[in-house]
Amino acid sequence: MDMPNLTGGFVALLGLTFDEVSGDRVVIRWKVRPELHQPYGIQHGGVYCSVVETAASIGGALWLGDKGNVVGVSNQTDFLRAVRDGELTAVGTPVHRGRSQQLWLVEITDADGRLVARGQVRLQNLTTA
Repeated sequence: MDMPNLTGGFVALLGLTFDEVSGDRVVIRWKVRPELHQPYGIQHGGVYCSVVETAASIGGALWLGDKGNVVGVSNQTDFLRAVRDGELTAVGTPVHRGRSQQLWLVEITDADGRLVARGQVRLQNLTTA
């Protein structure tokens, strides 16, 4: 499988940096900045959902490899702590990897190690014949 482009498009818009990328673990960092705030001046929940989806999809795709592609079919993300600035880190790990589906857990922490959001993504494995 070719490595996905981790530098352009939506990834670039969010300002994501990838510290670790494998089929077993994905670690992403980014800086909270005003253009990623919701109207009340805190990190927009959609950013958390996007990072959760990104971490799970990249990890799941790398695990599946040349057997096919993955697509997200469910994203459940909980927002636990308001963040106005600083750097956040997301760590994605698989909960289940089966023949037809995968489930990934992603935990997002602040610079002090406090959990600010957590999510899980169910991926459908689209295998080639």
